[in-house]
Amino acid sequence: RELSYLNAGLKILLVDEARGKKEEFFSSGGLIEFVKWLNKSKEALHKPVYLKKDVGSTSIEIAVQYNTTFQDNIFGFVNTINTVEGGTHVSGFKTALTRVINDYAKKTGMLKEKEEGLTGDDVREGLTAIISIKIPEPQFEGQTKTKLGNSEIKGVVDSIVTTALTEFFEENPAVAKRITSKSLDAAKARLAAKKAKDLVRRKNAFSLGGLPGKLADCSSKKTEDTELYIVEGE
Repeated sequence: RELSYLNAGLKILLVDEARGKKEEFFSSGGLIEFVKWLNKSKEALHKPVYLKKDVGSTSIEIAVQYNTTFQDNIFGFVNTINTVEGGTHVSGFKTALTRVINDYAKKTGMLKEKEEGLTGDDVREGLTAIISIKIPEPQFEGQTKTKLGNSEIKGVVDSIVTTALTEFFEENPAVAKRITSKSLDAAKARLAAKKAKDLVRRKNAFSLGGLPGKLADCSSKKTEDTELYIVEGE
């Protein structure tokens, strides 16, 4: 099934002669159908975004679709080999995605200039993406050889995705707004969680220090209402 999605128009027929069974795999839509299939049990936010570009002897094909969940699923393929550890093609895609969504959020005023920018985790929340590239001489890293190491690919993918996604956002403002809103919600949740964690840590810092019952943590922000006790022993 994976191979049929990665090679649109290719028909793969599996025949089990012993049992008299056969199964056919065929996809005319390629990566668009692949991303839909991965999101079939989820609620998608928009139709898949698809791009294909050839740069010299390198072919780059990407399909992206966000859903309402909080997990991200990014699959990288090099010459139809599943690069489960990622690599330069996936890094280039992630960098471009973070930049484009941040730029769009600031440009449209959804993110104020003084506000903290969106992180990679924020923009990837609910994302399903497939990055499939075909190159003549792939260099694989790691013990299992499932991570692409070609350094030039990162810049190529970054550049192509930045241009294509920026154009798509400009032409499809409704979808762009939906994606950016989801990323902003993720950022708000992240900051709220950090605030809560910091509060707990602060309380723990005082409780671990063993503040005696007659002393309490400061509850007022007005300096004239507050006192700092430096004590020996208790």
